[in-house]
Amino acid sequence: MTAAVRLDRVSCVFGSAGREVRAVDSVDLSIEAGEFFTLLGPSGSGKTTCLRLIGGFQLPTDGRVWIGDRDMSHTPPYARPVNTVFQDYALFPHMNIRDNVAYGLMVRKVARAQRHRKADEMLDLVELSGVADRRPGQLSGGQRQRVALARALINQPQVLLLDEPLGALDLKLREQMQAELKALQRRLGITFLFITHDQHEALSMSDRIGVFNRGKLEQVGTPKAVYDAPATRFVAQFVGAANVLDGDMARQLTGRRSATVRPERIRLGDGEGARASGLVQEVQYFGAFTRLRVQVQAVQLQVDLQSQDGALPPEAGRMVHLHWDDGAVTELAPEPPA
Repeated sequence: MTAAVRLDRVSCVFGSAGREVRAVDSVDLSIEAGEFFTLLGPSGSGKTTCLRLIGGFQLPTDGRVWIGDRDMSHTPPYARPVNTVFQDYALFPHMNIRDNVAYGLMVRKVARAQRHRKADEMLDLVELSGVADRRPGQLSGGQRQRVALARALINQPQVLLLDEPLGALDLKLREQMQAELKALQRRLGITFLFITHDQHEALSMSDRIGVFNRGKLEQVGTPKAVYDAPATRFVAQFVGAANVLDGDMARQLTGRRSATVRPERIRLGDGEGARASGLVQEVQYFGAFTRLRVQVQAVQLQVDLQSQDGALPPEAGRMVHLHWDDGAVTELAPEPPA
């Protein structure tokens, strides 16, 4: 089966000789048709440049960008079977919502009645059928985001690119929109390429995640694989909380040269068979769990204890014994030179 999007050794370099910045550095990536794929990484990691390369807003310095079975490395954006939803919505304030959604069809010179009918169908799809005659300024942030989605979907793109589309929303609305976006993608069956720096967003929505760092893909896998078995120190620390151990402490506690143990995989017990013992330095309550920071010799380990009725966590200054199973330890690849 042909991939929906494929990058073959794609690089994008900015600047002149001696001052080059490799925003995307020899990236290979294959995204399957109908997949909800997320590029996750911090600001400046290369994920948005990667999206711009796929959308045609940026041309690759090296390599090829394929959409379906066509090489579109140098095809202009308007000729690619993709559409983009941006964080700032990019709606026309002087147009009503129906005309905003129908804009792409208007550019293609579709008859007014036909494009309005299609726009109303798209508004029904995103549950906004009652706002067609309003202006963008009369809608909430979540409603404007739905309008931007409807406008991007009206041309029936093969791939929908979403550049941190929920970043401007408050936490509760963002979580609601995450669920709605995933449900919409399943219903439509088209490929979504989602860009975010929010690990929780990526883990909760994606079929697969690609973790970007310094222009390179450090790991690609399902949310469970990326979280449970991070390949590198960066992935372990960026995707969720992690205890990363190196050198003598890693060998002493895990038998590996470099390894990580997730805080929720550590439990408290008695001294017999404990992997480590140390003093509680800090106790933080997060509702569903309580996080301990435990000083074990020269390192501080995080321990997440699930909240239980009537169970009180140990107080700061108390000695505790830490236990974990062999399966909780993930060996990490050596760090490449900076």
